[in-house]
Amino acid sequence: MTAALQPLDDAHEHGPKIAFEDLEVGQTAEIRHEVSEEGVKTFAALTGDTNPIHLSEAYAANTRFGGRIAHGLYTASLISAVLGTRLPGPGAVYLSQTIKFRAPVRLGDVVVAQVEITSLDPGRQRATFFCTCTVGDKVVLDGEAQVMVPTRDEIEAELA
Repeated sequence: MTAALQPLDDAHEHGPKIAFEDLEVGQTAEIRHEVSEEGVKTFAALTGDTNPIHLSEAYAANTRFGGRIAHGLYTASLISAVLGTRLPGPGAVYLSQTIKFRAPVRLGDVVVAQVEITSLDPGRQRATFFCTCTVGDKVVLDGEAQVMVPTRDEIEAELA
């Protein structure tokens, strides 16, 4: 079975370990992901969220959305994928996330999940990111994440 959150731009599974000292305000990273039938079903199975608005076209057709939509946290989980594999990447620890859901995501939509560093706290090795998910020109989700990032010394010690 293919992974539910397989990015479209699979040039590499994850990037190199990036040390806190290498981060700069304004740095960005993103992934692209097509929301699929298999992905929605797998997410429902993994989380137990079997709300029919995600799984039943007959049910969803009679809702305000007029059809099935992806789980909001499926879309939000793409932010975790960017933070854990691209920027800052492996070794980063996700500490918190605020999320504002702005529009539904439908099966077949290509979601671009992007993060941008907005501030750095060297004393605590924390990076703050503005996070967005878009479908075309429409922002479907945004928020802020806090991530703890290892230092060069911590990465070197881990690799030794």
